[in-house]
Amino acid sequence: MGVGLSSANPRDAAAVVPQARRAEEVGLESLWSGDHLIAAKPFLDSTLRLAAAAAATERIKLGFGVMVLALRPVAWAAKQVASLQHLSGGRVLLGVGTGGAVHGDAAWKAVGVPYAERGKRTDAALEVLPDLVEGKPATVNGEQVTLEPGAPMPPLLIGGGFGKATIRRILRFGGEWYAGFPTPSALKDAGARLAELAAEQGRPAPKLTASISIGLGGLPASVVDAQVQGLMQYGMPEEAARNALAVGSPEQAAERLAALAEAGAHRIIGLPFAGDPLRQIELLGEAARLLTA
Repeated sequence: MGVGLSSANPRDAAAVVPQARRAEEVGLESLWSGDHLIAAKPFLDSTLRLAAAAAATERIKLGFGVMVLALRPVAWAAKQVASLQHLSGGRVLLGVGTGGAVHGDAAWKAVGVPYAERGKRTDAALEVLPDLVEGKPATVNGEQVTLEPGAPMPPLLIGGGFGKATIRRILRFGGEWYAGFPTPSALKDAGARLAELAAEQGRPAPKLTASISIGLGGLPASVVDAQVQGLMQYGMPEEAARNALAVGSPEQAAERLAALAEAGAHRIIGLPFAGDPLRQIELLGEAARLLTA
């Protein structure tokens, strides 16, 4: 069971360390940060947030959920990942995605990357990223380079909707799918399809990580409705958006988590959307204990 850092706003920067420590104290497996250059609200850099969490913890894994790889020169991305591996003692989980249209194309224009090329550029980056991270020679923009110090390539998770491009990327590059807010039935069907395609290639079935939006402990209906509206901005129908939430008591949340686990998720990431972040982490830890009991 993992948990997302609840805020990336500069006003709450000091909250990263206590959230990371509390997540480790309650026994959660991993801590995750989203990744935006330009977003609808202020957003701190994901790599630096995870570095701060790494310095304050000893065991908990540190996940990008997910890094928008095409916004960065791949050599710099590899340097960041390798450095975080060293700083954390090898605790990185590298989720990678192509980025979506929900925040417009301002970030892509800012870095000089055409939005329409983000998929192609992500694939090109993934071709060389493992060698760059591991300190092996790799050819980037026609130049052979070796980054030092190398580090173990972290587990790779491919994010994105379950379409042809994501499926191809999972089978080609990653051993795992990072599924954003799936229903249990959709996750089960996707897992079966991935297993079938992987078997045709003589590969093991990809693992499944699923995220779910959490607001535990009895939040006002207006707050829950606002989160539903926020998820609908990503193209989700209202019913699907409501099904993507775990609200209420830890016992109720554990039932929602169990449904995803039974559908094939080997890791579930709770993304708090309201309430006291530390309390949300505590309640999620309680739900996770109920799930494994």
